[in-house]
Amino acid sequence: MNCTLTELRSKEIINIKTGARLGYIDDIEFNTDDASVKSFIVYGRTRLFGLLGKEDDIVITCADIEIIGVDTVLISVDEANLLKRKTNGVKSLLK
Repeated sequence: MNCTLTELRSKEIINIKTGARLGYIDDIEFNTDDASVKSFIVYGRTRLFGLLGKEDDIVITCADIEIIGVDTVLISVDEANLLKRKTNGVKSLLK
């Protein structure tokens, strides 16, 4: 099955081990050397409309993906092993 980034962004990510809804794919990370997709990124949710910052981004590697369906992406990963990336917010944009 071929899928565009626009189609992927409309699919909700669900962890089948915990049943947690993680959100929607916001970005992808790929290797420019061999043009392979490394991971999908779900941006952290904002806290109090962004006034208190936001949660860490969730990074989902391609190895964690079980099934990409019509409406959802099912992943299988323990909560402790879920990669979370700290976000710098506005500071990273100014550098």
